[in-house]
Amino acid sequence: MSDSAQNKFYESKCAQLTQEKEIRFAGIIDESGKLVAGGFKKGITPLENNENKLDDFMEFASRVSLRKEFDKTLGPINYLAARRDRLVLISFPFPITRFVLLISAEPTVDIENLAKRVVTIFSVTS
Repeated sequence: MSDSAQNKFYESKCAQLTQEKEIRFAGIIDESGKLVAGGFKKGITPLENNENKLDDFMEFASRVSLRKEFDKTLGPINYLAARRDRLVLISFPFPITRFVLLISAEPTVDIENLAKRVVTIFSVTS
């Protein structure tokens, strides 16, 4: 898949995710923590209004999600979730491309159901 086609694919999937009621942000970040595709749902204001802090967080999420030191004994990471008072953050590593899907959602989200929905959305190639 060309970079252009890959970006369109990711943009489409992130847009589909932000249609979900409880999702605030869905973005693909590369291994250095830079946003490649996606973003905030229309009308949503980031809770973290400092762009540098948001960039630092995306870099951190990428590094943590792509770590592999326990893969042989425990298996690869399917997703990482952090529940905070004001939102839930979930990252899904794509180890082949070294990209990470980062989602922020309302604190009421059911993490397991969301994970299943993400798998379904990213399994459909069109």
